[in-house]
Amino acid sequence: DAHTTEVIANTRRFMRADYTDRFPVSTRIARRLRDPRLLYIAALFHDIGKGRGGDHSELGAVDAETFCTDHGLSQTDTELIVWLVKNHLLMSQIAQRRDISDPEEIQRFAEIVVTQERLDYLYTLTVADIAGTNPELWNAWRSSLMRQLYTETRRALSRGLDNPLDREQVIRETKRSAADALEYRGFLEDELEGLWSTRGEDYFLRERPEDIAWHTEAIADHNHERGALVLVRQASESPIGNASQIFVHTLDEPSTFARICAALETLDLTIHDARIYSDTDGSTLDTFFVLKSDGSSLNSHPDTFQEIEDRIRQHLSESELKTVSRHTPRTVKAFTIPTTVQFSQDETSYLTTLEITTADRPGLLARLGSVLSRYDVSVQGAKIQTLGERVEDIFFLADATGGQLQDEALLATLESDLIEALGAGQKEDGALSELSI
Repeated sequence: DAHTTEVIANTRRFMRADYTDRFPVSTRIARRLRDPRLLYIAALFHDIGKGRGGDHSELGAVDAETFCTDHGLSQTDTELIVWLVKNHLLMSQIAQRRDISDPEEIQRFAEIVVTQERLDYLYTLTVADIAGTNPELWNAWRSSLMRQLYTETRRALSRGLDNPLDREQVIRETKRSAADALEYRGFLEDELEGLWSTRGEDYFLRERPEDIAWHTEAIADHNHERGALVLVRQASESPIGNASQIFVHTLDEPSTFARICAALETLDLTIHDARIYSDTDGSTLDTFFVLKSDGSSLNSHPDTFQEIEDRIRQHLSESELKTVSRHTPRTVKAFTIPTTVQFSQDETSYLTTLEITTADRPGLLARLGSVLSRYDVSVQGAKIQTLGERVEDIFFLADATGGQLQDEALLATLESDLIEALGAGQKEDGALSELSI
């Protein structure tokens, strides 16, 4: 199997100094593994159960255990290999589909991993698997997520599983750090308590103190009669490499996400990560990390950032959502990728997860946002990933009350409308279209 061969090759590359630039964390971890041969065996068996019916991870674990027993491996080594094969998808799934800024999410993962040794082996196996599936899959975005999950889990294991990090403690520490930064800008503690009283816990769990201070000062100084607050800067720390960071504070309406997406698409910019928070005062705080459509970083000239700010304000103020569907590149038109839509209920975040796989094309996110806003469904967060001509996006949704989408009829309608809207986008020829909100 070519994939398995490539995964094993990657595990060997982690031992070589000339791969440090591409896999800096993996090479560092791999060199301190107790016995690298255990990683090679896990890589050999990780997908061996595919095509046989049932859970390939479970089937592969059985085969791995038989192999280890037949070849005289110790019980300790056998148990580690079996565990790795059985859980080889776990770390990738949690990194990409869960809110790994939540201490409770980290605690749950740490309770499955249990030991630092398991974490080290699982990290290296996961990276080898991702990079061995498609070299484009191992990018700055996935690398950042995996590194964050590994680091936070290592800290949880060091503290001890019986001493979990408390959400409230994290929030207090984040607020304290942000307040310290704002103190030098003339803000008093009582003033900050008032400004932050409408924020939800997720905001202080997911945002860095530096960004909270940036947001807070700008919101306090902004004349809201002038419309939405829009800020753009080069991100000092980004989940996707050298991205630009956009912050928007405006009225919380179902169409807001779609309007911002439409504005960015007219500027040939693509969103790679989005964080959306609804305040109790009826406003929304949205952060987007963007690159040019070709994957390059933006020109950091002030005029460039001003143009982005002006375009977003313009789209937020218009009565209709306008999307510019640029001509789809020929290289993308050559591929036909069916659109799949899947909903699931996230019991930890109390949101509904929407997973979409489809062909990449201009106007994609604005179309999706338009469909959701039609049914008063708001986007609370997004993990957006483009893999060549294919996109695999995850959105976290809430209904008008801020809860999960529980109505089966609504979910069926949304699925149908999304497939129709996104499928239609593959056939259009790049005309200006107006989607009424």
